[in-house]
Amino acid sequence: MRIVIASGKGGAGKTTVTACLASQWTGDLMLVDADVEAPNLHLLLHPSLAEPEMVCLEVPELLADKCTGCGACRPICSYGAIAMLGAKPMFFKEMCHGCGGCLAVCPEHALSVAQRELGALLLGTARAGDRSVPFLIGRTRVGEAMTPPLLRAQERRLAAELAAHPSDVLMDAPPGVSCPAMTAARNADAVLLVAEPTPFGLYDFKLAHAAFVQLGRPVGVVINRVGMQGNAACEEEMRAWCAGAKLTVLAELPFEREAAEAYAHGVPPTEAQGATGQRWRQRFAGLAVKLRNFAEGAGHA
Repeated sequence: MRIVIASGKGGAGKTTVTACLASQWTGDLMLVDADVEAPNLHLLLHPSLAEPEMVCLEVPELLADKCTGCGACRPICSYGAIAMLGAKPMFFKEMCHGCGGCLAVCPEHALSVAQRELGALLLGTARAGDRSVPFLIGRTRVGEAMTPPLLRAQERRLAAELAAHPSDVLMDAPPGVSCPAMTAARNADAVLLVAEPTPFGLYDFKLAHAAFVQLGRPVGVVINRVGMQGNAACEEEMRAWCAGAKLTVLAELPFEREAAEAYAHGVPPTEAQGATGQRWRQRFAGLAVKLRNFAEGAGHA
């Protein structure tokens, strides 16, 4: 079973929810941080990671001595990565999507295949409650604007790991509804949307639901930071909207200063000391059971 934890906006709490769910999940488990532009699940789970595995994209490189300047490569590029300057093409590799069209149409075979570094994958183990579980994280190269190819490489690595060691997967997805989020979620069995009951949070939550429902997967909801001063009207509006959209609200997580303090110290609320940790472990133990039943029941909680 693969559960993708997503959100309509950054800062809604999906990473904290992922870390806390992991601590209370029963059965074999693998954790994946697919928020490759700004991964931070490791800040809460402190994994032990192997050396990075570099991921590259195949891009064209001009063989100047073979190029006749015919310009056949330019019109096939839909991304503006090729320009004709005088009688020779110029390639902007940062804009290249690696489709290979220019290599296919060049009549003089004046293009060779080069590599552009996209980022890296790191595999290791992390503590989740009282056990260690496999942990896979992707991280883009600083300055890299295109993340879906790195996410596809992460998906291939995840598939290989699952083929060798089948398990459930909890995936911390990129925020929002752009290409990275949809790429990460395309193989999900269920999507758990973490919603923040604020004006911006409600608006982005509705956008996220409209996007993820197109995948044909069950979508459940966690409303986070319930009870924060000034948000009561948004909380009621969010509950009413979920009811109207027939969305299952699997949990409402309260706003607690003690939980925020644990997070600020790099500790999931479920691992906090004393009564705080006990309350959050109970909440997430219940959420883990509901989420599994929800996903297995194809959306009928």
